Amino acid sequence: MDELIGKLASKAGGGGLVAENTAGIMLGFFGGEDPSDTGQALIDQIRRTEASIAAANAGGGLSELMHNGIVAVGTMLTALGLRACEIQGVGRELFGFSQDQVGADRMGEIIAGTPGLGQFA
Repeated sequence: MDELIGKLASKAGGGGLVAENTAGIMLGFFGGEDPSDTGQALIDQIRRTEASIAAANAGGGLSELMHNGIVAVGTMLTALGLRACEIQGVGRELFGFSQDQVGADRMGEIIAGTPGLGQFA
């Protein structure tokens, strides 16, 4: 997880806390929205992911994801101070990291099974 946070911090700026919250928001979305459970398998595979998801959900924001999907992800990331180009950059970084963790086929399943996620891949 530290490697992922470092990569996201370099893409988005704002330091480690913003990067950790970004990772928590996006991975929480993967785990909650992917009907194939591949998203949860990804979360289970990356150490300390649950802590990042919990930190991102401190104000109950991740429950918003279940109602508003990818729009809520964008809103939450914007609230962290990320601009659209940074969101796209961290999304690509996260997808690449996740693909390294679970493989291209499983990451493809997550993207295909999660409404709206393909636009960030």
